Amino acid sequence: MKLTLTTALFTIAATAAVAQTIVQSCDREVTFDTPPQAAISNDVNLTEMMLVLGLTDHMVGYTGISGWNKLDAEMRAGVEELPELSEQYPSKEVLIGAEADFYFAGWNYGMRVGGEVTPETLAPFGIEVYELTESCIHIGAKDAVSMEDMYNDLRNLGAIFGVQERADALIAGYQADLADFLADQPALSQAPRAFVYDSGEDAPFTAGRYAMPNALIEAAGGVNVMNDFEKSWSTVGWEAVVERNPEIIIIVNYGEVTAAQKRDFMMSNPAFADLDAVKNDRFVVLEYVEATPGPRNIQAVKTLAAAFRAE
Repeated sequence: MKLTLTTALFTIAATAAVAQTIVQSCDREVTFDTPPQAAISNDVNLTEMMLVLGLTDHMVGYTGISGWNKLDAEMRAGVEELPELSEQYPSKEVLIGAEADFYFAGWNYGMRVGGEVTPETLAPFGIEVYELTESCIHIGAKDAVSMEDMYNDLRNLGAIFGVQERADALIAGYQADLADFLADQPALSQAPRAFVYDSGEDAPFTAGRYAMPNALIEAAGGVNVMNDFEKSWSTVGWEAVVERNPEIIIIVNYGEVTAAQKRDFMMSNPAFADLDAVKNDRFVVLEYVEATPGPRNIQAVKTLAAAFRAE
């Protein structure tokens, strides 16, 4: 009997010791024996996902924010004890030098296809990578973007860091908050046509069917005039914008060119004079952190829903 009990206890202990967490990251399965202890996130929206899950104790820094964005007071308070290791995309040496064991990034959010920082190049140094779901379109086929993409990242981060209940509660709260807000909004007679203006004067950089604003617009009751554009964030010709005649223009605010300057460019250019959005001066501004996958997507949908229903 004693031998049987000892054997059973040994079996239980051995099973616990090899317990693993496996998550899907784009086209890869990533296995974690224990939660990362030296994580690095890239970009303001991905970093904020780490913050809302309370993971700063598992982080050694972040990258890729101040080179493009300014932190608001909420974000500054959240990362004040963490160093920014690189103002833009980090090099492999930066991540290795920080003794990182985890990198939360995405394709065109801290990694480039064929670049020096990829899951494959970091693996030999013991750095596991979890890829932003929205960005997976850059390395393979995926469905059009949806709010579930952002929830999926929170859910997977919760599993990786052993805070699954916290992640599930956050997601449920976001979903309930958004559902309650939208239920109180007046019905739309038809979905307003929206165009996302990120940047560029010679040719606009915009959001196609695989970029987060496509999901935000749909959740708010509108339609992205570029929802058949088989790209994530990419450049189109102004001719296509004029042809599709958006009723509302969504400006993404970041970088050196302000949202006001982007609006002035469109309002003052004779080529856009016949656009419904320009004729009726219907512009709405989303901050970069709202327009890219992250917790502030909830407020972004609310902002768009209100703009779509405004006179």
